[in-house]
Amino acid sequence: MRPGTLAVQLYSVIEALQADRPGTLARLAALGFRHVEPFALGLWNTSPGELAASARALRADLDEAGLGVSSVHIAVSADSQASVIETCRILGTDTAFVPVPWLVDGFDERSLETHDGVRAFAGRLNEAARELAGAGIRLGYHNHHFEWALLPGGAHAFDVLWDLLDPEVLAEVDVYWAAVAGQDPVDVVKRLGERVVAAHLKDGPAVREAPQTPIGTGDIDIPGALRAGAHLRWHITEIDQTEADRFELLAANRQALLAGGLTVP
Repeated sequence: MRPGTLAVQLYSVIEALQADRPGTLARLAALGFRHVEPFALGLWNTSPGELAASARALRADLDEAGLGVSSVHIAVSADSQASVIETCRILGTDTAFVPVPWLVDGFDERSLETHDGVRAFAGRLNEAARELAGAGIRLGYHNHHFEWALLPGGAHAFDVLWDLLDPEVLAEVDVYWAAVAGQDPVDVVKRLGERVVAAHLKDGPAVREAPQTPIGTGDIDIPGALRAGAHLRWHITEIDQTEADRFELLAANRQALLAGGLTVP
């Protein structure tokens, strides 16, 4: 099976984007990236019209830089997914991930601390996924570290959640945050199997507040995770926190992934 295609999560350069989005996108393209994953779509009670206008403006900047979209991180509303559908169509992707529980109306991080909360959250994601599937859009969930909270009885919320989610709900595994939670990212990818279509790739000491470092210099078994997920469509490099220049770190991560032979541009 072919290697996964490389992309970059735009949150990695959030400050540069806020200062100069066209210039930042052009700089990412100059580093050799051909695909990006936008974030924070549909936040802060954005109206459908505002969201569509924002997506069109972003699409214009992406076109100018010659960049495609792998997938998006987006909010799910309580009533209709029409805005998600329109945004994905404007940006040219068929895959959307909910990156945190509080981007689903009525839920927050505490929703994953009880069995009832996890059950309700899974039900809401299943409903949204079914609605989006009718329009050809695939919905998934992206992990951080807190999904591995222990529920009453000793089960991890992460495991209970994925047992309750419909098979059609996709996974985007953040290998770094899984390691921060004390999990082996290779095992996480194996456990979810074909449901994992994308992975967030970054390296470092796997400590919550520690700065991230170039891929290959930390404690994350990224090659092992990618071998376990040989079917992955997208390999997405990302930076949360670092002491390095963010563009230089992204360039180093890109080179490390390409050199490993498991990723294509």
